[in-house]
Amino acid sequence: MKLTGAQVLWEALVREGVTDVFGYPGGAILPAYDAMLGYPIRHVLVRHEQGATHMADGYARASGRVGVAIATSGPGATNMVTGIATAMMDSSPIVCITGQVGSKLIGSDAFQETDITGITLPITKHNYLVTSAEDVAPAVLEAIAVARSGRPGPVLVDITKDAQQTSCEVDWDAAAPHLTEAYDEALPGDGEARDAIALINAAERPLILAGHGVMISGAEREVVALAERGQIPMAITLLGLGGVAASHPLNLGMMGMHGEAWVNNAIQEADLLIALGMRFDDRVTGNIKTYAREARKIHVDIDRGELNKNVRVDVAIAKDLRTALDEWLPHVASGNRAAWLARIDALKGDSAVRDIQNLPDDGHLYAAHVINDLWRLTRGDALVVTDVGQHQMWEAQYYKHNRSRSLITSGGLGTMGFALPAAIGAKIACPDSEVWVVVGDGGFQMTMAELATVVQENLDVNVAIINNGYLGMVRQWQEFFYDKRYAATPISGPNFAKLAEAFGIAAATVTRRADVAGAVEAARRLKRAALIDFQVEQEDSVYPMVPAGADLHKMIRRPSPIVETAAD
Repeated sequence: MKLTGAQVLWEALVREGVTDVFGYPGGAILPAYDAMLGYPIRHVLVRHEQGATHMADGYARASGRVGVAIATSGPGATNMVTGIATAMMDSSPIVCITGQVGSKLIGSDAFQETDITGITLPITKHNYLVTSAEDVAPAVLEAIAVARSGRPGPVLVDITKDAQQTSCEVDWDAAAPHLTEAYDEALPGDGEARDAIALINAAERPLILAGHGVMISGAEREVVALAERGQIPMAITLLGLGGVAASHPLNLGMMGMHGEAWVNNAIQEADLLIALGMRFDDRVTGNIKTYAREARKIHVDIDRGELNKNVRVDVAIAKDLRTALDEWLPHVASGNRAAWLARIDALKGDSAVRDIQNLPDDGHLYAAHVINDLWRLTRGDALVVTDVGQHQMWEAQYYKHNRSRSLITSGGLGTMGFALPAAIGAKIACPDSEVWVVVGDGGFQMTMAELATVVQENLDVNVAIINNGYLGMVRQWQEFFYDKRYAATPISGPNFAKLAEAFGIAAATVTRRADVAGAVEAARRLKRAALIDFQVEQEDSVYPMVPAGADLHKMIRRPSPIVETAAD
C-alpha cells in the first residue's frame, strides 16, 4: 500500500514507540500535520518553537526516551536552534522534524526558506535533508537510532513539502537503520580495565566524580557499589545530581564553581580521581593548570572525543559506563579509607549549614528559605526543573535529590527560559510525578507564554518564581568583579500572580518566610497548575563561588556570618 511521505513520517514514529510530540504548524509542514490526525499521536501545541525543543528535551531527560519536536520551515526551524544546542551540550536525545520548501525551490530564497541543516550542523549529532518520499522512513528511523545511541544527542530531519505530499511504497525492513561505530583511531579510549583497577586498589585518597552519564547509562547502582566496596567518597556534577542519593553517607555533594567547599578541597587533595560519565568542563575544574595536581586520573566516557580533551588522564576508557563498572567490580578490593573520610569530614568543619532543615528567619525572605522549605514539604520526592542562574545553584545546594532523573536543568549551554517548557515535557513524560518549576524572574519572562500550553493541556505543573528583581547571577558577577556597576541587570516584570490568573492558573505572592509553607501546600493540594511569586532578598549571592579561571580551592566565601546562616 502506498503512503504519502507525511504518512510515512507518522508511521515511522509510531513504529518507534513515539506517543507524544511538541510542535507548531506552518505552511511547509502542513501536509504532515494533516496526516497526523490518522495516527495515535498526542500533539502538544506550543507557543514558540523554542518551547517545543525544550519540551522534547525535558521529556527525554525525565523518561530516557527520545523526545520529538516539530516545526515549519524558515523562522519555525530557526526558532528551534537554542533548544537544539541545549540538548547537544547536555546529551539529550531529541529528534527535531522541520518542514522545508519544495525541493525545486531550494536555493531560490523562497518564502520561509532557510538552510536549517547548514545552520544546525555544529549543534546536532547528525541531520538530514529529505527531498523524496522514499527517503522519509530511512531518515526518520535512523534519526531516532542516532539520537539515542552512544552519547545521546539531538538529530534534525528537514523534509521538503513535496516529499511529504508524494506517495511511495515502503519496505520497512530495508528502511531499518544499521549503525556502526566509527571513530578516529588516534583518539584515546583504549585504556585497560586492569590498569584502572590497580590504581583504585592502590589509592589512599581516591574520589569518584559522578556525572550525568551515570543516569544516561543506567549505572546508578554500579557507581554506589564501587563506592561502598572501596569506601570511596563521591563528588557529583550539577547534571549528575540524583544519580547518587544525596542522603548516601559517601555522597559529599556537588563539586565545581558553586559546589561545596569541602568537595572542591577534597578534589585538590585526592591522590586519585575516578571520573565517571562527566566531561571535566570549566565550571567543574577551575584553572586546569592547578586542578588536582597530586591526583592520578581515570576517565570513563562513552564519547572518545571527551577523553583527554580538557584534562589529561592516566587511564582513558571509551565505553558505556555500566559495562565498564561491571568489569571492574569483581576485582576492586574492599577498602578501609577511614583516614581519608575523616580528613574530608574535617574539611567540612562548621560550613555544612545546608544540612540544617530549618534555616533561621531574620526577617528577610531568602531564596534558600524557599528551596529548603520546598524540599522539606515535598520530602525530596518532586521532579524539579530549574532555569539558569542563582536560583539554579541554590536549588542544587538546598534541594536534596535522592532519585535519579529528579533534577532537570540546562548545564552546558546555560539556557535561560529552559525551565517552564522543559517541565511541560517532563510532566507529559511522567504524568504521575509532582513537578515543580524553579525559575528566576528573568528566565521566566523569556518563555512565560508557555503557561498557555500548561492550561491547554490541563497539566498539574507548579511554578516557583524566585523573584529578586535582577538578572541575579549577572548582578552577582557585577558585584564581585565590576565594582557593583549594575549595568542592565535590574529587571522589571509584571505582577506574576495576576499574569498567571489571566491564564486561568491559581497564583499567590509570598514575601515572608512564614507564608512559604502555606503557599506551597496550597499549590500541592490543588492538583492543577499553580504559580507562586516568591519575592526574595534582592542582592543575595550564591556562595561559595570559584571565580572564572581561578584555582578550584580558591573560593569566594560568604563574608557575613549573620547572613551565612540564612543562605550559605
